[in-house]
Amino acid sequence: MAQNILGEAGLHFDELNKLRVLDPEVAQQTVELKEECKVFVDKIAEFKKIVGSLIELVDQLSKTTENEKIKAIGARNLLKSIAKQREAQQQQLQALIAEKTTQLERYRVEYQTLCKIEADQNEFIDQFIFQK
Repeated sequence: MAQNILGEAGLHFDELNKLRVLDPEVAQQTVELKEECKVFVDKIAEFKKIVGSLIELVDQLSKTTENEKIKAIGARNLLKSIAKQREAQQQQLQALIAEKTTQLERYRVEYQTLCKIEADQNEFIDQFIFQK
């Protein structure tokens, strides 16, 4: 009966017969809640650690991917520039061939002209020798 009167007044006895303001069941539930919260906080910390390592891994992969992408773009640009250089070199060589072909034709015409002049001079020399 004394416990009921004290219970109505908000005072309770615990298992060690100490006077408490909280009901022993509420105190027990509070302790259990505290333990569950600690477990939850520990799990959240572990989750945060796992997520942190995952984020680091993804960042490393993104950096590696970005580097490879830049290398691929550089290689593609290099191939394009090499192709353009080859086209320019080919055009230069074709122009040089055309120039040399023109020069060869000029030399051929000049040679034929010189051969004709030589033949004319030899004929003149032969006529001059026979007239004497």
